[in-house]
Amino acid sequence: MPYRRLPNTDSARLRALKTALSLGTDTPPYKLAYSPAILINLRKLVPAFESSLKQQKISLASQSTRVKDFDEIARKARIYLSHFLRVMNMAIYRGELPPETRTFYGLEVSSSTLPPLNSDNELASWGKRVIEGEAHRIRKGGSPITNPTIAVVKVWYGKFMEALDANRLLEEKAAAMASRTAEIRKQADEIILNIWNDVEKHFSDLPDNVKRARCCEYGVVYYQRKSELAVSGSPE
Repeated sequence: MPYRRLPNTDSARLRALKTALSLGTDTPPYKLAYSPAILINLRKLVPAFESSLKQQKISLASQSTRVKDFDEIARKARIYLSHFLRVMNMAIYRGELPPETRTFYGLEVSSSTLPPLNSDNELASWGKRVIEGEAHRIRKGGSPITNPTIAVVKVWYGKFMEALDANRLLEEKAAAMASRTAEIRKQADEIILNIWNDVEKHFSDLPDNVKRARCCEYGVVYYQRKSELAVSGSPE
């Protein structure tokens, strides 16, 4: 005995809504198998759902592209910052700078170990310390470290911070879009359930096979219990 199954993907939801809306638009109100109030809601929900899904797709695509660009910028910023600190350590090793130089950057005097730069937060934090520390050291009469200079480090750090802020804004936008889509999806599920209930009730006096055929016209999807093959519509 075939049984109905509500759509569980957005494309299937949208198809069910559009089918019901199309029939509702072409059918006189007194012949419609679901309530006119639902039809009014459908006319608002379908374009809102389509728009939300489209915007979410665009947002995710944009975020994916920006992530690739961001990763490359972050990689360069890490390279320049770590190279700057290595050059400073080598200058100390050669006796060109005193070990106390490390304190300007928030590092231990006796350790040549580089600070952790793996996470974005670590890179942001240590980049700021090193840039400010080098500026302070130069103001106190120290010779600028070169190859790379702090100016080059600062350029890539600035690019990194700009990209980081842009990424966070994109993440917030994507989260807001996902939340909006989830809310509309919930409304869609409720309307589809109400439509299908109304439609099945409307045709309840008909023989089962005729009833299912008429319900399918409104987008109701039935499945065979054993084979799980769709009698109407395609499973998704």
